[in-house]
Amino acid sequence: MLEYRIDRRSGVATYLQIVQQTRQALRLGLLVPGDKLPTAREVVEATAINPNTVLKAYRELEREGLVEAKRGLGTFIRRSLGSAPADSPLVEELADWARRARAAGMERDDVAALFASVLERQFKEDGDS
Repeated sequence: MLEYRIDRRSGVATYLQIVQQTRQALRLGLLVPGDKLPTAREVVEATAINPNTVLKAYRELEREGLVEAKRGLGTFIRRSLGSAPADSPLVEELADWARRARAAGMERDDVAALFASVLERQFKEDGDS
């Protein structure tokens, strides 16, 4: 079952962190149609956030057509996203790169910024060709 990690220092709204982490799990194939999301109560117990925040995130996911709430049963995945399986060989290559960056003394935010920059440049170039 998916476990949400809330970063209170990120500057990203808590409900958006839940939405983003759910989307990421869908893209990686960690969640598939039919899977049940944790209940709002389970998320609240694990993260100490307000239940309304969880419900807001789940409503957003439902609005996007990614999940479906079934009264009395829970919230279930309706469709998946992307095609980046968690067991792809690219995962290990990226992990090696991240280990090298960390060994070189880079902080997490620096690595994220560098990766985002390279990603943006790569996809911009692809779009221009």
